Amino acid sequence: MNAPRAIKVEMSTPAPAAPDADGRRRRSQDSRARIVQAMLELVHAGETSPAAELVADRAKVGLRTVFRHFNDMDSLYREMSAVIEAELRGIIAQPFKAKDWQGRVLELVQRRASVYERIAPFRRAADVHRLRSNVLEADHARFAALAREILRREMPAEAARDKARFEALDMLLSFEAWVRLRRDQGLSAKRTVETLERAVASLIAGSDAPLSPR
Repeated sequence: MNAPRAIKVEMSTPAPAAPDADGRRRRSQDSRARIVQAMLELVHAGETSPAAELVADRAKVGLRTVFRHFNDMDSLYREMSAVIEAELRGIIAQPFKAKDWQGRVLELVQRRASVYERIAPFRRAADVHRLRSNVLEADHARFAALAREILRREMPAEAARDKARFEALDMLLSFEAWVRLRRDQGLSAKRTVETLERAVASLIAGSDAPLSPR
């Protein structure tokens, strides 16, 4: 699996003949985008809690400019989360290749692997602050709910009603399972995918035999 590339923020290009008010607005938008990009780059480089001064220096703006656009660092983390979520939704929306539900669930392993490798530094940084931030806690809950809903959507209703199997699949396809195998158990990305595919395949292969009472 290729190493994840850094996430980029799209910055607008000022029109050459823009009126003064429009020019100021574009400069303000570009400053905001540079601040968010600086935050993304610092976190991607391993800074889980970059100070506002470090972000300002990286973005080549003044510290006052950072806090003019963002009331506090929590709101900057929220903006970072929104940029990542927007990009992830594009990946999630891609059509599946498999025709049957078992194949689509297996496909989720590879698809989520590329996503999890990409967002791992940002999720680690967000998790450091999540327990003291209602905004980041809500983002975490929304991401988990979205991942669950995608799994439920791809499974037939009858298969999804087997609660033990559904919960086991949801756990295996989670970011937390990915991190456990990658970081705590020291597996490569390739071996992690293989391990999860084998576990998921084992669960869905016996989909006609429920793991729990219905």
